[in-house]
Amino acid sequence: MHWTLKPKPEAKKVKMLAQDLQVDETIATLLLQRGVESFEDAKKFFRPSLEDLHDPFLMKDMDKAVERIEQAIANEENILVFGDYDVDGTSSVALMSSYLLSYYPNVATYIPDRYEEGYGVSYQGIDFAEDNNFSLIIALDCGIKAIDKVAYAKEKAIDFIICDHHRPGENLPDAAAILDPKRNDCSYPYDELCGCGVGFKLVQALAGRRGQNINNLMLYLDLVATAIGADIVPMTGENRVLTYFGLQVINTNPRPGFQAIIEQIKKDKLEVSDVVFIIAPRINAAGRMKHGQHAVNLMTETDLEQAKIYAQEIEAYNLDRRETDREITEEALELIKSNGEEERFTTVVYQEHWHKGVIGIVASRLTETYYRPTLVFTKSGDKLAASARSVKHFDVYNAIEACEDCLEQFGGHKYAAGLTLLPEQFEAFKNKFEQVVKETIDVKLLTPEISVDLEIDLKDITPKFFRVLKQFAPFGPGNMTPVFMTQNLQDTGWSKQVGEDKSHLRVVVKQGNSASFTGIGFGMGEQYELIKDKKPFKAVYSLDENTWNGNTTIQLRLRDLKK
Repeated sequence: MHWTLKPKPEAKKVKMLAQDLQVDETIATLLLQRGVESFEDAKKFFRPSLEDLHDPFLMKDMDKAVERIEQAIANEENILVFGDYDVDGTSSVALMSSYLLSYYPNVATYIPDRYEEGYGVSYQGIDFAEDNNFSLIIALDCGIKAIDKVAYAKEKAIDFIICDHHRPGENLPDAAAILDPKRNDCSYPYDELCGCGVGFKLVQALAGRRGQNINNLMLYLDLVATAIGADIVPMTGENRVLTYFGLQVINTNPRPGFQAIIEQIKKDKLEVSDVVFIIAPRINAAGRMKHGQHAVNLMTETDLEQAKIYAQEIEAYNLDRRETDREITEEALELIKSNGEEERFTTVVYQEHWHKGVIGIVASRLTETYYRPTLVFTKSGDKLAASARSVKHFDVYNAIEACEDCLEQFGGHKYAAGLTLLPEQFEAFKNKFEQVVKETIDVKLLTPEISVDLEIDLKDITPKFFRVLKQFAPFGPGNMTPVFMTQNLQDTGWSKQVGEDKSHLRVVVKQGNSASFTGIGFGMGEQYELIKDKKPFKAVYSLDENTWNGNTTIQLRLRDLKK
């Protein structure tokens, strides 16, 4: 594990900001590292406001989208809300359909089947629209590359409105409107929205036309916050504002579907990390193991008792998903070893019986083990489908694009992508992908890196300091939980390996004559050797709270230790 200390801002700037905000210099440093440079910036950072959301009509084609929906309503057309089967897609569909249904009845939802139809807009979905007399499809979290499919729909007199956030290709589909802040010709001030975020901007625009304001839309922000957290988009700008208020909704007035999940897990106050690791995997499990429509049903259900029944079903899919993902990960690790591929620049593995619903998770697990760009393939109809994951600072989308001649289709982001190819293209792709990555990656990127915000002493960690730090939330890419490094730590004799197989490390440490702090390092049990017998060591960690017997203390969440 490689530790990298972030550059320190200019001392003069730190002093000035600390004075302006009446905070200590450590806090001022952390703020400057996050681009907060003035009192005004700090106000926006610490007190997110719904006033800071941009006018939705700044987005290219927003006027066309609103006009087409208003026309559909005036003509009593049937509207089909179509979205992908992951959290971003299903929460987008729940948001858009429940908003439209609040004042117009002819609206239905459609989530493609992961196995029958695959990712994105599908011919089957368009045929369903035709058979059931839908003349407008609103596609969410997908569609930016669906040129042929949108043309196919047009032949059947079905219009498309596309709300997407993925990178467009050379040409755009011939749709009634295309909302995508990543379009080159779109000058919307913030281009890091997720699919549900783009859908929300459309809802905001429709609401404005109906004389509603942002306060009338608060009840939808729990969906938007969940999608933002699950899709790992930057926690900056509008995303941060939407998440901040979305979490308030989740914690004070959650929709019945979320309340049912929260009651299952028995947790008081949810943070973004809980949304990412507790709510999102459950919503995702429906599309992975059964069908994404189950997730939409859960998120749009208004009766709590019925929501509890849906939540139980989804919990069963989630347990099933966990077991499947564990089995496939073990098989994949075995395959890498038996093929003698531990030393490659990439991981590309394939078994035709692997469950398509979990290959993305398995790719993430393999990346944790071998830390390199990874693709996990399985059989999908007469083709092979893969999920790709990358390592920090390496654009796997570009690397896949460089192998385009071996592929049928692909799409995605810098760190996560999907693709399909013909079985006979597999070996050629595997070799070419290895070659491309080998030639373009900086070898340093193949060692996991911990980015450290600041070196501090234990005496700097006061209740007041921690109180301010908690207000940096919500955390996510672009505003990660601060990570600190402290040197010359010493075990007080109370540290030990914990957990069933002693795989975790619980420490009680001090620095010189400081107060002692408790810390926990998950999966770090083996590092006990480094610190026992009071050998001095250094640690990187973040701070969190631990409540035990009604007492709450600040604890170190360890990331790594070194001599």
